Amino acid sequence: MTLGNAKTSSTALHLDLLAEPLALVRLPAAGAVPTWTAEARQFLSITRTPTELSIVADASAGPADAAAERGYRAFRVQGPLPLHLVGVLAALVVPLAQAGVPVFPIATYDTDYLLVPEADVPRARAALEGAGHEVVTNAELG
Repeated sequence: MTLGNAKTSSTALHLDLLAEPLALVRLPAAGAVPTWTAEARQFLSITRTPTELSIVADASAGPADAAAERGYRAFRVQGPLPLHLVGVLAALVVPLAQAGVPVFPIATYDTDYLLVPEADVPRARAALEGAGHEVVTNAELG
């Protein structure tokens, strides 16, 4: 199954803009997962590769003195999405790239998340909506 062009198809994606600010942390590959990750309640993604231990979590979960990139927000694609669906990220990152918005994507089994710097959220939302996608914030979810 392939996702079509959002402007000309009924395959526009529905996204939730999550309210919780996020922090991105990079640690040495062989390091232990920090105990503070247990404090993350809204978002936690831990990825270990041969070159790094990457953690994305609620900004409030990590210690204030932790080396982190802070001030990110997540757009969550409403899911679950079929794993065989093709073109989801392309449908989202192309308009963001055209708007000059940097993106940090994360995929889960059920859906995709696009993290953007807080300062770029209005521009990202406008670009996504301009491409035919629907974006709602946590407050609008009711």
